[in-house]
Amino acid sequence: MLRKLCILLLATLAGTAVFSQSIERKRTRLPFRHRGIARVVTYTVAHPDVPPSFDGFRMAFVSDTHYASKFRQRHIASLCRMLRHLRPDVLLLGGDYQEGCGYVEELFDSLAAVAPPRGIAAVLGNNDYERCTALIRHVLRTRGITLLEDSVLSLPAGEDTLRIVGIKDPFHRPAPDRSPVEQCDTSDFVVLLTHTPDYAQSADNSRADLALAGHTHGGQVTLFGYAPKPGSRYGRRFLRGLNYTEAGLPVITTNGIGTSRCKLRLFAPSEVVVVELRACAGNKKTKSH
Repeated sequence: MLRKLCILLLATLAGTAVFSQSIERKRTRLPFRHRGIARVVTYTVAHPDVPPSFDGFRMAFVSDTHYASKFRQRHIASLCRMLRHLRPDVLLLGGDYQEGCGYVEELFDSLAAVAPPRGIAAVLGNNDYERCTALIRHVLRTRGITLLEDSVLSLPAGEDTLRIVGIKDPFHRPAPDRSPVEQCDTSDFVVLLTHTPDYAQSADNSRADLALAGHTHGGQVTLFGYAPKPGSRYGRRFLRGLNYTEAGLPVITTNGIGTSRCKLRLFAPSEVVVVELRACAGNKKTKSH
């Protein structure tokens, strides 16, 4: 509680409007037929920058498939069937897709077939920059999936626009780094899509309203909350779920779906994240960009 109060105080001093937003979480454990995915975690985000045109807008977020690891061929159809059932407006992909170049086309052929109405956007993870990078970029482009590498995807609805900013290789960037969220207007609702949650803390992302990240696998193997390999320079701070940077930016870190190194999960269930946006009463009906 004391830590959260300190974060809120720092955020207020930094000029962020954390007191005018709210985030609620709901976890739904899935039946056994959804093999490869243990649960869906839904976050309802109410924020004054969400335009009325995007009230009820749904974003599904999938990260760290590491196909094929514990997430195998028989699980792809289950994931895509579940994504269609969730009926997101847009599908966001968080990186670390493959455990070998031979798996890339099959994975993205399946994900592209989900075909949400506002499309699919993706960033690459550290595994994807280590191998198969050119192939992944080619496959994403030819399957109609938007790759965001320090770029902004603008989703219009009437006179309103939602901004999704994707980060390129957040592990090897200059310090201090100039975040591409600076391309957005302060009145925009901006979603920061980054493979690692560390980038939300390490760079100036003051124009972002929400960050989505993966990479940590929720620890993958944990015991009584202890994660031997949290996958973050900040330890357990952004290990899983909803947390806040020192500037008050909410960061949702998903456990992801696949596994790396050992094909085992312990008290870090695989999951798909859904974010549903809500416009706050009294916010502006339109914005100028």
